[in-house]
Amino acid sequence: MLRKAIILVLGALSGAAAAQPPAFDAQKALERLDALEAENKRLSGEIAELRQQLSAQTVSEERLQVQETRTAELDAKKVESSQKMPVEITGMLLFNAFRNGPYSGTTLSDPTTATAAPGQSSTGATFRQTVLGLRFYGPDLPGGGKVSGSVYMDFLSGSLQPFNNLFRLRLATLDLAWKNTTVTVGQDKPIIAPREPTSLAQVGVSPLTGAGNLWQWQPQARVEQRFSLGEGNEIRAQAGVFESYEAGNTVPAQYATTVALWRPAYEARVEFSHASGTRRFEIAPGYHESASRVAGQSVASRAVSLDWLARVSSNIDFNGAWFAGKDLAGLGTLHQGFTILPGGAAIPVHLDGGWGQLTFTATPRWSFHLFGGEEYDRARDLLGNSVVRNVVYGGNAMWKLAPNVVTALELSQDRTCYLISGTRLNNHYDLALAYLF
Repeated sequence: MLRKAIILVLGALSGAAAAQPPAFDAQKALERLDALEAENKRLSGEIAELRQQLSAQTVSEERLQVQETRTAELDAKKVESSQKMPVEITGMLLFNAFRNGPYSGTTLSDPTTATAAPGQSSTGATFRQTVLGLRFYGPDLPGGGKVSGSVYMDFLSGSLQPFNNLFRLRLATLDLAWKNTTVTVGQDKPIIAPREPTSLAQVGVSPLTGAGNLWQWQPQARVEQRFSLGEGNEIRAQAGVFESYEAGNTVPAQYATTVALWRPAYEARVEFSHASGTRRFEIAPGYHESASRVAGQSVASRAVSLDWLARVSSNIDFNGAWFAGKDLAGLGTLHQGFTILPGGAAIPVHLDGGWGQLTFTATPRWSFHLFGGEEYDRARDLLGNSVVRNVVYGGNAMWKLAPNVVTALELSQDRTCYLISGTRLNNHYDLALAYLF
C-alpha cells in the first residue's frame, strides 16, 4: 500500500509540474527505492546470521568452561599427593629392536665397547629401557623460593631373562630454588658433565659411555648461583660434593676387599651463556678432585673439563664436552681408574676424552643427529690386555609420528683398541619406537 501511495503522489506532482522544466524523475526515484529495499533485506539477513553465530559461540564457550572445570577436577583427583601437592606422571615407553656384531658381548643391547674375543652376532628386542618418572611441585619457601623435584626409574636391573626385569633408580633431584640461587640434592651425572648426546638406542646408560661422556649417576649435593650480565648474558656457578663409586675399577682379586667403594669428590663448574634471537652460545669449564683408597694407599683423582653448546640457528646446533685427568673410573669412564703394579704400588691411570654432536632439525617432525666420542687411556699406566682407546661414532634420524610418539633409526660403531689384542670393531643397528607420557 505504501508503495502505491508513493507512486500516486509522485504522479500528481509530475502532472502539476508539467508546465515547469523537468526537475524530478519518478522512474529514477523508484529504482532507488528498489535498491534500498534490497539492501535492507541483505542487512536483515546478515543480522540474523550474526545472531545465530553469537548464540552458537555462547553455547560453545559454556561447554568449554564446563569441560575445563571437569578436567581441572579430574586433574586434582588424579595427581594430588597425600601432602596435597601436585604430582605429574611422566616417562617414556620405549621399544628397541637391535642387531649387534660378533664383538658385542652378552650383557647389553647396545654395548659400550667391542669385546676382545669374538662371539656370536645377536638380534633381539627389549622394553627394558622404558623410563617411568614423577615430577612434583612443593610449597613456597621463605624468601620467595619454591620446592620441586623429580625421580626416574627404568627396568634395567635383574637379568636379561624376559621375566626378571626389576626397577632401578636412575635420576632423582630435590630442588630448593630462589630467584638467583638453587640448592639441589639428588642422584645425577657429575656436576662437571651435565650434557648428553641424543639417542633412543642407548638409554639404560648414557650415550657414549666409555667414549668421552662422564655419566655415572651418583648421589650428590650442589649449590648454583646465577648472575645476570645484561640482556641475553648470564653466568651460572655450581659447586658441590659428588659420591664417586669406586667399584667400577678393575682390581686384582687379592686387592678387591681393600677398595673403599664410595668416596667424596669435590666439583665446580662455571657456565657463561649468551643468547640473541634464535642463537645461543654456552661454554663451561669445570674441575674435579677426589682420591681412591686401595691396598692401604691413596690414589689422587683429578680432572679438568670443558663443555659447550653452539646454537647457530633455530635448526642447527653443536654441543659436546672434553676432559683430561687421572683416576676417573668413579665418574663413568672405562673401568681403569688405577693400576696396582706387581710390587703392590697403586698408580693412577691418566686419560683424556670427549664427545661432540651435530643436530639438524629439518622440520618440526624430522631431526638428525651425528655424534662421536673417544676415551684414550695412557698405555704406560696399564697392564695386561687393557683398553688403550675406545672410539664410538654414529648417527640417528628421529621422526615424530605424533607430538608424543617418536621413532628412530640409529647406526653406530665401536672401535676398541686393546694393548695385546689390537683393535676390535662392533656394529650396532637399532630401531626404536617411543611413546612419551
